[in-house]
Amino acid sequence: MNFLKRIFLVVINPKRGAILKESKALTDEELIAKITATQNSLLFSILYDRYSKKVYNKCYSFTKNEDEAKDLTQDVFFKLFVKLSTFKGNSKFSTWLYAFTYNFCINYLNRDSGKRMNNLSDTMDNHDYHLSNIEDIDDEELFELKASKLEKALDTIDPEDKTMLLLKYQDDVSVKDLQVLLKVGESAVKMRLKRAKTKVIEAHNKLK
Repeated sequence: MNFLKRIFLVVINPKRGAILKESKALTDEELIAKITATQNSLLFSILYDRYSKKVYNKCYSFTKNEDEAKDLTQDVFFKLFVKLSTFKGNSKFSTWLYAFTYNFCINYLNRDSGKRMNNLSDTMDNHDYHLSNIEDIDDEELFELKASKLEKALDTIDPEDKTMLLLKYQDDVSVKDLQVLLKVGESAVKMRLKRAKTKVIEAHNKLK
């Protein structure tokens, strides 16, 4: 039985034993420490239970397809099992996981273009330079957009910009945590948030 199939069977197996009962009370960080130390896939299934629904919802927000979202959710957790040791505790695990999921979805959508969210740098392109010379958009203006049109507008902008807005306003990730997740400076995070807000408002205003 190959590794991924074995992990998948463990995740969906309802008979998990006493070790799962004892470990369910652990915090995410404590649980991750045990998983990375033991590579115990039974323990990993607890993380799956805690976050699979939210990960699925985030995958669906990018694909708008149930089957694709289900497949992406499984792929995210398979990769997460391998990459879990890269979580260093610099932010909440849920924050790190949501960024991990968004990045995975971006790479899935842009696999042919080779875009990577974590390759963002402090260097401003021409559009960012233009943005630096205009007034920032107040958050209240963003919140006043009609929800039905906002969702459509989000689907029309670049996945990277959509990710910035979802992390900041849906997942309540602070600018400081975004700096850690994206490995860029504060000014770069604020500039990209500004760019994303500008784009989504422009897209929203074009919708009928």
